[in-house]
Amino acid sequence: MTLWPPDNQKGVVLILTLTIVTILVTVTFELNRQMQSSVLSAAVVRDRVLLDHMIDSAVEVAKGILIADKNDSEIDSVQEDWAVPEKIDAYLAGMPFEQGEVGLMITDELSRVQVNALVQFPDGKDYNTAQRDLWLRFISLMLAQQEDARQETAELFTDELPEPGAVINPIKDWLDDNDNDAITGLDGAENEYYEDLDPPYKTRNGPIRYVEELVRTKGITPELFYTLNEEVMGISNFVTVHGLAASGDKFTYTGKININTAEMPVLAGLLPLGHEFLAPEIYNYRIEKAEERFLYDLTGAAWYKQVPGCSEVDIPEELITTQSDLFRIECFATVNDVQKIATVIVERQKDAESGKWYCKLLRRQYE
Repeated sequence: MTLWPPDNQKGVVLILTLTIVTILVTVTFELNRQMQSSVLSAAVVRDRVLLDHMIDSAVEVAKGILIADKNDSEIDSVQEDWAVPEKIDAYLAGMPFEQGEVGLMITDELSRVQVNALVQFPDGKDYNTAQRDLWLRFISLMLAQQEDARQETAELFTDELPEPGAVINPIKDWLDDNDNDAITGLDGAENEYYEDLDPPYKTRNGPIRYVEELVRTKGITPELFYTLNEEVMGISNFVTVHGLAASGDKFTYTGKININTAEMPVLAGLLPLGHEFLAPEIYNYRIEKAEERFLYDLTGAAWYKQVPGCSEVDIPEELITTQSDLFRIECFATVNDVQKIATVIVERQKDAESGKWYCKLLRRQYE
């Protein structure tokens, strides 16, 4: 009886053995890969859940800071805790997350120019004159910045920058509810213009819902809207669609900008024509310190007249305020090289029954 295959079958057995071993090794590697993938997926899910908790916690911290501020102060300014990075870091230090990193920044939404205040809402047909003049100054300055940046770069631009009116009139036509094909000025645009585009679309004929919608209006180029480079910021950084407020039995957009928090380009737009050079003086006056204490009181809206060079300057009262209940909360969280960023818009409101302040969520956006 033969106990071992003949020589001519030994090769077959060897091949079968090697095949089985190869299959077992392949299966082992695949199982290992699947296990590693599952572990990695579980880790990513775990990190994302943790990121959500970190973001939510940071937002709640911001809300708490804003509510405490409302109870302690009648004005809102860059001198308060919510606007001071060191104070924010101190609040975040108490968050119970042992791993990862979380960051938070709070800005006043009324430090921005209110797009929807450009027309007289709720009538929504005619320009708000003070806002139109503000926009003309603001857009003129932004376009001048763009022009300077073009001259300093070697990049060639084939298009010409528009005139301020060619930017503002189409925005007014986009907002107004009087779409009867009567465009504003020579460079406005109503449905007839937009329906000839590819793809075609219609004007809003009402308040803009998202700032990004401005890019759909004639005259607002991506270059003007977005950040051009590290030094030249687009208008998207300085405008807002929020600001709806009660006015008697109606709602309106007052367009008032908080002079205590407005950024440099907005301050320059608020100033009378030819006085925009005073914007840095006003900006620095607000944050000037001595021995870690702010020097100047920003309570009254006319405090800017105390700034050197501003005693004879007059900013229309209907354009400025020193109070705000609208805030932008920007926070990020990072865990194991995974990052999540959230932008939240909140409005401080008082509960009718308890009389306590709370923050109502208006918008949440993730990146």
